[in-house]
Amino acid sequence: MNAEFQDAASMFPDPFRLLVRETSTSTNDDLRKLATDGAPEGLVLLALDQTQGRGRRGAAWFSKPGESLAFSILVRPEEPKSLWPRLALAAGAAVAEAVESFGVEAGIKWPNDVWVRGLKIAGILVEAGKDFAIVGIGLNVGCREFPGEVAEIATSLAIETAADIPRAEVLGAVIRRFAAMQRQIGAEFDLLLSSVREHCVLTGKRVSLLTPGGVREGMVEGIAAGGELMFRTESGLEHLIQADEVRILG
Repeated sequence: MNAEFQDAASMFPDPFRLLVRETSTSTNDDLRKLATDGAPEGLVLLALDQTQGRGRRGAAWFSKPGESLAFSILVRPEEPKSLWPRLALAAGAAVAEAVESFGVEAGIKWPNDVWVRGLKIAGILVEAGKDFAIVGIGLNVGCREFPGEVAEIATSLAIETAADIPRAEVLGAVIRRFAAMQRQIGAEFDLLLSSVREHCVLTGKRVSLLTPGGVREGMVEGIAAGGELMFRTESGLEHLIQADEVRILG
């Protein structure tokens, strides 16, 4: 066990356990292989250096070694597979609440980003297997500078707090919250939904959505009872399960 994360991992709630690798092209890909080989639920794979991290639609995810958290969580939900997309909401709420525990106000940009002051501090990628799901999380902790265009859209806990917060403490804060929230995607979804709605940064905003049918614009009226985005256009109110890209227009 890596010394930096040893104490935090010892306090993970059951059944969560930590596996640290020096390097990984993608923690989601590596954990998928372990899951396919029978790894049990709760395995958290963290890479000290993730070289080809990705977000939705294969977009690259910047993750500077020593300054970010790049990890994936293996879950084997008992709930029907149709409910597994809610794991992205569970992860988003867990990360947002964890960030706030360090004194930084955070919001969820449905369905898979966590924002601070309109800037991205974390991204989430949920991928399903036959009988398991992988919840990948990238979280900016100690980064004080970002390269190129990333600097215009990203932030970190170090920037927001002007403090050096140990990555292990942040990881522990996320896992503790996710452990509870991932169990709420079924019968207790109202509890999870309450946190998601409280943190949603899109409610009341006019947005542009990239969907399989093309780019669409409309007003977000909130999060529906099933976790869908309530999206109003000139044609009426729709409940969207997913969108490839969401941009706030005003």
